[in-house]
Amino acid sequence: MDTSTTFRVSGKVQGVGFRFFVKSTAQGLGLTGWVKNHSDGSVFGVAEGDHGLIISLLKELSIGNRWSRVEAVENHPQSYSGDFKSFEIRY
Repeated sequence: MDTSTTFRVSGKVQGVGFRFFVKSTAQGLGLTGWVKNHSDGSVFGVAEGDHGLIISLLKELSIGNRWSRVEAVENHPQSYSGDFKSFEIRY
């Protein structure tokens, strides 16, 4: 079943390739959406796709890449929109 979530990852997640990590991970799972840096130092985004695959993405986000230090991952389920064709980094 396709679903959607917004997510916010806090910690040392800017300036460490974290958005690229999110994009690569989401694309590998076949999810769509976007990710961007937030002015408060966190990374924010939207992911859409199979519920189980979104859970897998959130688990990977909680681990992070080798240069990051994730302190928290928040997610808020949303209504599925189907608006996204790919997963992109937004600026």
